[in-house]
Amino acid sequence: MQTLTAVAHRGDPYRFRENTIDSLRSALDQGADAVEIDVRLTRDGEPVLLHDETLKRLWEHDRPLRSLSADEVRGLTEGGVPTLVEALAATEGSRVMIDLPGTREARQARRVVDAVREAGAADRVYYCADAVAMLAVRAADPAAEIALTCTSVAPPRPALLAAVKPRWLNYRFSLVNRDLAAQVHHGGHLLSVWTPDTRRSMRRLIDTGVDSITTNRIDALCSLRYTSER
Repeated sequence: MQTLTAVAHRGDPYRFRENTIDSLRSALDQGADAVEIDVRLTRDGEPVLLHDETLKRLWEHDRPLRSLSADEVRGLTEGGVPTLVEALAATEGSRVMIDLPGTREARQARRVVDAVREAGAADRVYYCADAVAMLAVRAADPAAEIALTCTSVAPPRPALLAAVKPRWLNYRFSLVNRDLAAQVHHGGHLLSVWTPDTRRSMRRLIDTGVDSITTNRIDALCSLRYTSER
C-alpha cells in the first residue's frame, strides 16, 4: 500500500498564525507527519520563521527582516516569530521541511544548516526550494535530504540533478498528473506536491500516486488519508 506523507504548510494556518509555535504544534496534534516552515535570516544572522521579506502581512510592521536584529524582531512581534532553534525544539521528534525563500548565497544556507546541526535535528530535517538555494544547501551539507522545487513539467537537467542529489522532486499540485508521477518515479525520486487545500484535489493526487502532500488543511488531508486507508 502506498504510504503518503502529510505535510502541514507553515503549520496549521487556518487555526493559528502561520509559522508560529502554536501553528506547528496544532498541525502535529492534527496528525501531520511533518511540518513545513519558512526560514530567513535577521540582520545579525539568526534564522527565524518568516515567509515574507517584511513583517507587514503577518505582524503589521512594514520593516524588512534583513534590516532587523533578532532582538528587534522579538520586540516588534512580542515573541511571535520563533527562531529556528525554538521551532525545532517545539517539534522534537517530528519531521520538519525547511523552505528557504530568498536564499541566494551559500553563507545563508550554511547558517541554517549549521543551526539545524547544532540543534541535533539533522536526521529529521529536510530542505526545499529552487535550484539556487538547494545547490547552496548541498554545498553546506553533503548528506542533507533535499526536495528540489520544480516550477514546470519539463524534466530537471541531468547535471542539476547530479549536483543537487535530491531525494524528492517538489511540484505545484496543479502540474501533477499520472504521466509526471511515472516520470518522477522512473527517475528514482519521490514526488511531493504543494499546496492543495480541497478534498477533491487531495483525492486526485493520492490516486495519481504522489508520495507527499503539503497543505494548509492538514486536518482534511489526515482525515482523507485515514478514510482512504480503511
